Amino acid sequence: MSTPWSTADIPSQAGRTAVVTGANSGLGLATARALAAAGAHVVLAVRDTSRGETAARSITGDVEVRRLDLADLASVREFASSWTGDLDLLVNNAGIMMVPAGRTADGFELQFGTNHLGHFALTVLLLPHVTDRVVTVSSGLHRNGTIVLDDLDWERRPYSDTGAYGASKLANLLFSLELQRRLTAAGSTVRSMAAHPGYAATNLQSHTENRLKDLVMKLGNRFIAQSDADGALPTLFAATADLPGGSYAGPSGFQEGRGAPTLVGRSREASDVQLAKDLWTASEQLTGVTAD
Repeated sequence: MSTPWSTADIPSQAGRTAVVTGANSGLGLATARALAAAGAHVVLAVRDTSRGETAARSITGDVEVRRLDLADLASVREFASSWTGDLDLLVNNAGIMMVPAGRTADGFELQFGTNHLGHFALTVLLLPHVTDRVVTVSSGLHRNGTIVLDDLDWERRPYSDTGAYGASKLANLLFSLELQRRLTAAGSTVRSMAAHPGYAATNLQSHTENRLKDLVMKLGNRFIAQSDADGALPTLFAATADLPGGSYAGPSGFQEGRGAPTLVGRSREASDVQLAKDLWTASEQLTGVTAD
């Protein structure tokens, strides 16, 4: 690109419908705001609908709020089963980061269950409605993660909040990879994309329940990180630019921490086609959600 890509480059989204998970704050809200400003009808898929309504009132454009708790597969199924009509764009944005050990409503490790399994089930259930693309938000910290297929829920290993987060973000990339492989094999024109925000200042980093970690992240947000609006640019780039399926977008600056969006690389493990297939199979078994 001759000039850095920005929201000014988003083509008209008039007549299109988008779902953005976790859209009541941070990157999700910034993504929803930009899509609505471009003319899309945007559904804010959020766990707390009162916060979602507050967020919706801050957006200029056509938006609505629907409840979705990614840490509860019953909620995911309810959201998907209530959907009718076409869905042009699904943005799998919601997530939790480096939280203490916990379990989802279905007994999965909290970060893996929320960040990956919830979005896996949501995407597979909504896929018959999707007409254009699915964008799954990962993180540069996927490079610090590893997938242990026989211990995805951290039952045999000492729990690591950073390790579990990295694994969940690696799972996001493997999911997007396998989804694109399956779409291509089926002859579908739907595209599976991935993006990461770099280092963006959001409230995601303030729930570790570790005072030192929270302080370090707070200082980083204040003095180093880019804004949530800038952090949302790679997601918007992946969601609206004319890019091939399987693309992975991130910031163009130093160590992909900030800057205009561009296409970026991924770790060797995140490119492992067989691991992506195996993780998909495991995810089907865990969630009970299978794809045709």
